[in-house]
Amino acid sequence: MTTFIRLRNAALGAAVALLVIPTPGRSAPEPVVIDTIVSLTGQGAFLGTSEAATLAAYEDRVNRAGGIAGRPIHFAVVDDQSSPQIAVQLTNTILAKHPAVVMGSSLVAACNAMAALMKDGPVHFCFSSGFHPAAGSYAFAYGVSTDELIAVTVKYFHERGWKKVAIITSTDASGQDGERGFDAALGTPENRDMTVVARQHFNNTDVSVAAQMAVIKAAGPDALITWTSGTPFATVLRAVQDVGLAIPMTASAANLSYEQFKQLGPLLPKVLDMAAMPSVALDSLPPGRVKNAVRDYVQTIAAVGLRADNNHGIPWDPASIVIAALRRYGPNATAAQLRDYIANLHDWAGIIGEYDFRDGSQRGVGRKNGIVVRWDPAKETWIAVSKFGGSL
Repeated sequence: MTTFIRLRNAALGAAVALLVIPTPGRSAPEPVVIDTIVSLTGQGAFLGTSEAATLAAYEDRVNRAGGIAGRPIHFAVVDDQSSPQIAVQLTNTILAKHPAVVMGSSLVAACNAMAALMKDGPVHFCFSSGFHPAAGSYAFAYGVSTDELIAVTVKYFHERGWKKVAIITSTDASGQDGERGFDAALGTPENRDMTVVARQHFNNTDVSVAAQMAVIKAAGPDALITWTSGTPFATVLRAVQDVGLAIPMTASAANLSYEQFKQLGPLLPKVLDMAAMPSVALDSLPPGRVKNAVRDYVQTIAAVGLRADNNHGIPWDPASIVIAALRRYGPNATAAQLRDYIANLHDWAGIIGEYDFRDGSQRGVGRKNGIVVRWDPAKETWIAVSKFGGSL
């Protein structure tokens, strides 16, 4: 009997051993690659590095949830060095692989250059709110457009009684887009009592704009509109301080970076009110689906040791929408399927607001989703100082 038991146990042990032997030839599933172009170096690096960090965190989140049909995803991020020419070169290389979607870039000039190569597909999801894709095209854009955010700003200025404004903008594509947007908003009937008392320009490479700021101060404006981002914005703030111009200011939401505000420190004016996406003001949002989405995003970014700001939020909704489309149609979805999914997406809550792409805007959100925020030094964050749309 003892011999029988020993033989039986040996047989059972061998059987169990066979069960745990790995099956030869099996390999991990191929990732679903999403080609992405951002500005990791150059003028737009303050945007692109944050965008890349968010995409890495989001990629991990999606893959921990099973990926797409059991396949992991991977955002294949490449650096356009803040150059439209390099963005075009990278796009051509990517297009040779016949992708269904390309994401990026960080800057409007790069997106404009890339879009010319993708009029007939693949889907192009740009990360710049200054990019204005054609209705019904394969191109889509992040967030509330520059024009709509500027309209929110001007409404807020008007209701504050700041009706004499001065404008200083950079001469690059972003600055030109901002100046055009302000001219359009100030030219509407409801803003006919607002005037531009001074208008100045500067190059991004200028180390000082003191002369331009002296002209602005002499004009006696109620508020200053400045439209540039990154290092040039610091140049403007330094000139404001040097000439002793103590008036309310606004600037592009691209500057809503914790790292940048930390660096700017004592250069920040007392009143710097900026139209922004709701994702930067979690504590100011009313309860609901959008606040839940923003909280989820903030917690995901915090889990990788970062503090979520405007620039981290830029790729979140575009990536979420593209992943939702791929989950709907599968890893081998065509560009046409992805475009149709996004173009008809509605009642979808993201960190910018509740989306409805059926209006043909190619961005799904608009003026009603923008708010004005102000830096609170005590809380070291931004708080809402307007209602949605810019009203007090």
